[in-house]
Amino acid sequence: MAQSLLCRVGRVVQAVRWTSHVATRTLSAAAQEEPLTLKEQQDGIRRIILNNPKKRNALSLAMLASLRENIVTGVDSDDLRVIVISARGPVFSSGHDLKELTSVQGREYHTKVFNACSEVMTLIQDIPVPVIAMVNGVATAAGCQLVASCDIAVATEKSTFATPGINVGLFCSTPGVAIGRAVPRKVAMEMLFTGQPVSAQDALRHGLVSRVVADEAALEEATLAMARSVCVASRPVVALGKAAFQRQMAQGRDAAYATASAVMVDNLALHDGQEGIRAFLEKRKPTWSHSTEKAHK
Repeated sequence: MAQSLLCRVGRVVQAVRWTSHVATRTLSAAAQEEPLTLKEQQDGIRRIILNNPKKRNALSLAMLASLRENIVTGVDSDDLRVIVISARGPVFSSGHDLKELTSVQGREYHTKVFNACSEVMTLIQDIPVPVIAMVNGVATAAGCQLVASCDIAVATEKSTFATPGINVGLFCSTPGVAIGRAVPRKVAMEMLFTGQPVSAQDALRHGLVSRVVADEAALEEATLAMARSVCVASRPVVALGKAAFQRQMAQGRDAAYATASAVMVDNLALHDGQEGIRAFLEKRKPTWSHSTEKAHK
């Protein structure tokens, strides 16, 4: 009987060990399956949240792929009017994951990382809806590049921005593309050559961000107010205007005026373009169709 009891106890111990082992594996798997980005959408506003605070929301290849998917999914839907990108934790994004940039991965992998990053940054500017960066913390290197690539950026007072690659022997050349188009040349060069952080107020002064607010609560309020303002406008008019702005910024003055003039004429041909003018003349609020239907040829 004692031997039988010992056998039963042994089986229970084994079962407990097995259950504990399975539970540990399950918890581990759940942790691994935590999405790198979170996406939610309501009333035309899509919120994308960088969700890897333990790794300072580094823009790893996997993070870039997740971010890209969240941006492009349903991007042409009439239900989407604006995208807001924010982050969990005290760091908006620390930039690339340096573990992916060692010699172990090799040149081909490195090329893949920077191509993926460039694709996401250009995608933000090429999609038909505005993208707002909502920054509450540190944005460095490619994280700063992400802020500079967005159409609008709102930041809290405590937020800082830097391109510190020079300090680890990796000049922030790709972040320099976006930052150099957002701030004056000499400010960009100072950031790139020294790696020193820029305060939120200095970022505002130089044009890296659009607005600075006191704290996280004010950040939420201000960003969503901007997003709602975009949602009130006609979607095709916003899309036309964003594309035209990006195009003319890359042109000389005369070519830019030619581009913008042609776009104004195209805008007037839209049903919503004519509806807006009629509503103004009739002293009423416009009723947007949010379609690309033409009022005239």
